[in-house]
Amino acid sequence: MPDPTRRLALRGAAGLAVTAGAFTALSPSPASAADHHGGPAPAPFDFDEVYRGRRIQGRPSGGGHHHGAGYSVFVDGVELHVMRNADGTWISVVSHYDPVPNPRAAARAAVEELQGAPLIPFN
Repeated sequence: MPDPTRRLALRGAAGLAVTAGAFTALSPSPASAADHHGGPAPAPFDFDEVYRGRRIQGRPSGGGHHHGAGYSVFVDGVELHVMRNADGTWISVVSHYDPVPNPRAAARAAVEELQGAPLIPFN
């Protein structure tokens, strides 16, 4: 068998890269499999903590009111309206242009953005 040429080596590497890329694109990741196949996405967990001197809480609510996908978040007892985006990230009325991975992160981002100011109820 003749020695491999640079052209044959590059052709083999390109073919391997295309095959690996196709396999990766076609196989869903465990985190996104539920979202892309119509099943439920993982539910956010409850939390209740003091963050930077403010009490933040989150828990499932009775139904999908607003855009929070059935989840309520509170800062010092005042509801922080949250919304789950199509890609699974979360935003709030306080930090609307900064998506975060979960409701707890949305509450923390709101506390940081408020800089000590009270959260005004949103009607």
